[in-house]
Amino acid sequence: MPVLPALKPLFAAISGAAAPAAAPLSTAEARQAVHAMMERNITGFYAPHAPLPVERDHEVQVEGGAITVRLYAPAEPAPPLPCHVYFHGGSFWLGTLEHFDPLCRGLAKAAGCIVAAVDYRLAPEHPFPTAAEDGYAALTWLAAHAVELGVDASRISVGGVSAGGNLAAVMALMARDRGGPPLRLQVLEVPITDLTADAPLEAEDEGVVLPSDKPQVRGRYLANAADAWSSYASPLLEPDLRNLPPALIMTAEYDPLCAEGAAYARRLTEAGVAVEHHCWLGQFHGAQALAALIPAEAAAYEAVVAQALRCAHGAAP
Repeated sequence: MPVLPALKPLFAAISGAAAPAAAPLSTAEARQAVHAMMERNITGFYAPHAPLPVERDHEVQVEGGAITVRLYAPAEPAPPLPCHVYFHGGSFWLGTLEHFDPLCRGLAKAAGCIVAAVDYRLAPEHPFPTAAEDGYAALTWLAAHAVELGVDASRISVGGVSAGGNLAAVMALMARDRGGPPLRLQVLEVPITDLTADAPLEAEDEGVVLPSDKPQVRGRYLANAADAWSSYASPLLEPDLRNLPPALIMTAEYDPLCAEGAAYARRLTEAGVAVEHHCWLGQFHGAQALAALIPAEAAAYEAVVAQALRCAHGAAP
């Protein structure tokens, strides 16, 4: 179907944008410029959510440094609450915890769980596999400190959007391969699952071709081109997807990542993993959170994620 009417102006701006002819920017300058664009055109359309009763930052030691894990809870957890470990998007080199505060607050309230947002270190300063290893360190830290954090260690899930969806899928693989922690669910939202694939999306209804940005992602995220073939960079290429937690996979019709998200859903299903897959028609990558533009659709999207988490965590629907 065509792009939803309320999204058409933003879709036209995004799909028609050309790289500006300018002097090369440093990574820090480019990140600042893109963050400013995100705040104008993306995060500014998220549904506002007031701070929750519990929002705390915790420093977690990782190899070569420390990262922050921000916990959001709808109330002081007593008894312990289930926990959803969340990884933000941004092509592995962009994004801050603050950009995703509204989404994490909304999800914690809707799903009735703690949301733990991981501020993994960004490429290219910290190339693959740093983000993945930071994520696994955060996951094991949460499980090890569950009692003091008010987390029920038997009810942990992982999730994320775009690059964060990639990291969530990788967390499921790492937890299986490394003996835990056990996970109830993986929520993969418009995920990157194959860094070797560069196919564009031919959007016939809109008369545009949406290019893949994988060459730029690989250039920043990977220190070595061969790393794209690692299962912890491209989970779709993992030969054995058995014994992974159930998955909720969200894709969008007008997203170059749509096909690889659907392919991952198929491969998980073939491996005997329970999968729920939704393709959001008329929407593009990341549009699902733009509540100011598509309030009904954004609410429906959040409801699907929240319900999946409640069911997986064993909470009352």
